[in-house]
Amino acid sequence: MGIEIELQVNSHSRALPHESDFRRWISSSLEGYNTQVEVVVRIVDEEESADLNQTYRGKPGPTNVLSFPFEAPAQVDTDLLGDLVICAPVIEREALEQGKTLESHWAHMAVHGTLHLLGFDHLSDAQAAEMELLEKDVLTRMGYGNPYEDND
Repeated sequence: MGIEIELQVNSHSRALPHESDFRRWISSSLEGYNTQVEVVVRIVDEEESADLNQTYRGKPGPTNVLSFPFEAPAQVDTDLLGDLVICAPVIEREALEQGKTLESHWAHMAVHGTLHLLGFDHLSDAQAAEMELLEKDVLTRMGYGNPYEDND
């Protein structure tokens, strides 16, 4: 499987994953799907996340991950799957609040966002159950725990 990651950093956070981490997390999410893809991963602070969340989802405030699947016109041949925008301060805060390691929460958000790029969603209970099952499977294969277990 050929995965090209374009990592863009517009964040003041210091403890950020490496491009190789994103490659591993995204590759694991894509097992059984595409063999050649490009994904743009943009790491941002809360202001940019809030602006994008309001503009594209109509929701105020920053969020952990936003996914923007790329739909190329029929005449355009591209491997671009889409863009993930991940808010570093939100990831750091959620990991602490949820009692998770920072690495495992970054991995979860990368997997979650990639599944959105593949067309999975969690708008209904059935969709959420399917997506959570896939997330748990991918994360378990990589040696992480269940992201939905209560870690209190």
